[in-house]
Parts: sequence; C-alpha cells; structure tokens
Amino acid sequence: MERSTAVETVGREGSEVLLKGWVLARRNMGKIVFLDVRDRSGIVQVVCVPAELDAESAATLDTIRGEFVLEIHGVVQARGAKQINPDMKTGTVEVLAKRVAVLATCPALPFEIDRDTSPVTEELRLKHRYLDMRSERVQRNVRLRSEMVRLMREYFFAKDFVEVETPYLTQSTPEGSRDFIIPSRLQPGKFFALPQSPQQYKQLLMVGGIERYFQIARCFRDEDPRADRGFEFTQLDLEMSFVNREDVMQTLEEMTILVMEKLGYTIKQKPFPRVTYKEAMEKYGADKFDLRTEEDKANGVLAFAWVIDFPFFEKDEKSGGWTFTHNPFSTPMPEFVEDHLAHRNVENIVTAQYDLVCNGYEVGGGSIRAHLPELLRATYEIMGYSAEEIDDSIGHMLDAFQYGTPPHGGIALGIERLIMILTGEKYVREVQAFPMTGSGNTAVMHAPAMISDKQATEYHIKPVMPEKK
Repeated sequence: MERSTAVETVGREGSEVLLKGWVLARRNMGKIVFLDVRDRSGIVQVVCVPAELDAESAATLDTIRGEFVLEIHGVVQARGAKQINPDMKTGTVEVLAKRVAVLATCPALPFEIDRDTSPVTEELRLKHRYLDMRSERVQRNVRLRSEMVRLMREYFFAKDFVEVETPYLTQSTPEGSRDFIIPSRLQPGKFFALPQSPQQYKQLLMVGGIERYFQIARCFRDEDPRADRGFEFTQLDLEMSFVNREDVMQTLEEMTILVMEKLGYTIKQKPFPRVTYKEAMEKYGADKFDLRTEEDKANGVLAFAWVIDFPFFEKDEKSGGWTFTHNPFSTPMPEFVEDHLAHRNVENIVTAQYDLVCNGYEVGGGSIRAHLPELLRATYEIMGYSAEEIDDSIGHMLDAFQYGTPPHGGIALGIERLIMILTGEKYVREVQAFPMTGSGNTAVMHAPAMISDKQATEYHIKPVMPEKK
C-alpha cells in the first residue's frame, strides 16, 4: 500500500491508509491508547485499541514512547462532534490502527521539542540541531525559506534569466571583509579563498554575453558573528546587461512585492519609497531605518525602502587614505565620471549604489558597475593601489573588460536576513538549517578543529597555536 501523509487522511473516512512518522505524544486512557503521529504534513491522531490490533502490534503498544518512528496500517474514521479539534488540519478525523510496527526507537530527549525550543540554551540545541529541527518553529522557518526561494526562482525564469553556479574556490580579493583561505595541496604555499560574494564572476558572465543571470549563492566572510550575520550565508544574486539603476531597482522591487504577497505578507508602501543617503543620515541617523508604526509592527507589516546616492569613498581610519564605502566595482554617477578619472573632488563623488532596507535592516545592496577598465582602474588608484597591486588584485577583470563589455549592474538580497524579518526571529541562525553558534562553531559537528600532522604535511602548512597570555 502506498504511504499517506497525515493531512491526506482528511476526507477519506472508511479508507485504509499506511502512515509513517514520529510519535509526538502518547495518551494512555486505560484500554485505549491515543498517539499523535507527526510527519512532514502535520499531525494526525491514531487510536490504538488492543482488540483491533494483531497480536504482535498489541504486544508492541506498551513499548512505544515519544519520538519513536512508527509504521501504522489503519482505517480513517470521523471524530465525534465533541472530539473535533479545530486547531488541527486533521481535527475532523482519526485513524483506527490495525497494525503498528516500530521502525526506530528513541531515548529520552535532551530537551522538549513539542513546544518552542528557543528558551533552550543555544549550545544544547545546536549540538542536537536535528532534534531542534523537529520543532514546529524551526520546521516553519526552514519551509518558509524553501517556499520563498522557489517563488524567486519562478520569477526570474519567467523573465528570461539564466541560473548559473559560480566557483567556491577562488582568489582572495579586497571586497570589504576578511576572506576564508584554503591551502592548495598541489601548489605548495598557495591558497584559494572562499568567495565573499560572486561579484567578479557575475560581472564576467556579463562579458560572456549571458545578459541576465541569477543564482541562490553561498557566500563566506570571516567576520565576527552578530545577530544578523554569520560566517556563511546565502543571497539571491543577480546581474543584468544594458540596464541603468532604475531597471535593476524596478526588477528587484517587482520580484519582492510578488514573492512577499504570495507568501501572505502586507507591504506598507508601493512603490517603495526612495531616500537619498544624505536624507537618511539627517532624518534617521543611519542608512537603514524602520518606517513602520507601532500598529504596523503588531500586524507584521513589511516596510521596504530604497536608499540611493551613496558617497563612493570614505577615509580609512587606519591608513588615512581613501577606501570604498560599499563596492569597488561600482561606477560613479555620470556627473562625477570626469572627477573620478582625474582623482579629484573625491570626497563628493556619488556612486550608482542602491540599498534595499526593510523594517530597520539592510536586506539588499547593489550598483551599476564600472564596465570600462579605465573607471575600475581609477577606483583602485584613488585608494592608493600601485600598478602592480592593481594587476594582482583585479588584473583579470581589467583584461576582460577590454573585450567589448556591456554596461551592467546588479544586486544581492540576503535570504536569511529577510527570512529572519518575516519570522520575527532575533538571530539569523534561527532560520538556517545547520547554523554556526554565536561563538563561531558548527552545529552538530565539531569544527573548527585541529587537523592531523598528516594533513598538515599534505597541505604544506604548519599550524601555529597562539601564545597563552
């Protein structure tokens, strides 16, 4: 017999079904045992009457405990009017068990999962993340993320975008954060870096004539973990050729409205308000702000807004020289191109950068890119790079850009941060399946960890432990 999910029992009174799932709860009423059985679709009540079971199943019944995995053959029957549970999808039916088999047993759990697990210590929950994941809250978070990504993909495929995977093993380049580096076994003394973003590859895809690219991209940044960021994260990444700033912003805005409303959320204002960086700093004191009222917050309203007209450069506190505020691959606004090429009026150059904010968080950022090699080179010269340093860092980009590169721009939208906002979670790791802890350790597995002497030799490295203070 083909397996039925819990929810598929609704409306099938009198039908035989095969259920497989976990025991959420057991209630012994003397001669009758009630089991709440959970699977991916939800929960259904199973009625176990010894007289209705075969001998083996009846003998097994007393051994069954919470989180045992069961296979149940039974008959769907309607619940009595007084037994209907309006809070359950399956609240109008139950399954009268005929045979019950234990597929796997379970010892006492380290914490209860039939309620909100967030009060449980993070260390304990992430050590047993596979148990935490069985809770309704984490299941909901993971499934919402999946549904949001599905809707995003559908939108971009309908708009003639091409989904392309870019490499994880790449070159260390200055993109604003510290890289994770990986030693090369075959090339002693050399290292790969994990990508902080697919920034350079997606621009090279534009050189390659892809024109419309997107990816659900994994990114890695060796930054101190915070509530809204971790070492690794996922972003919706897109790039478009032959576009201006308005084209990119309109595309992402249209997609965001479509996806959020299909997920059942209310957006405060459409089209999204546009605020210049100068206005944001003067009015809100920050370039990410919350436009919601208290009533909006109570009703789960999403308040999106664009921030535009960012300064291209700012002074680096350590070196005293210029550094980029957002992205070195951006282009200046047209009225500042001459200043940019001449390295003058640097403090006033405005870049074609745009950020998307929602409910007080930055959820996305992008720009129109410098597609002409002389513009990109000028950016690095303003930041004090020598000709040799420029060639080492972005020589491959400058080389590519000489071969008929179209004007292009794009944006990236943080998947986890957006899901964190939608679910009302306080920490981005609550919406990742296997997140890092707040101290930067992996869930379930034991990393970071020391490597063996053999591995160190193979990779031509010598781990050095910090001196004890």
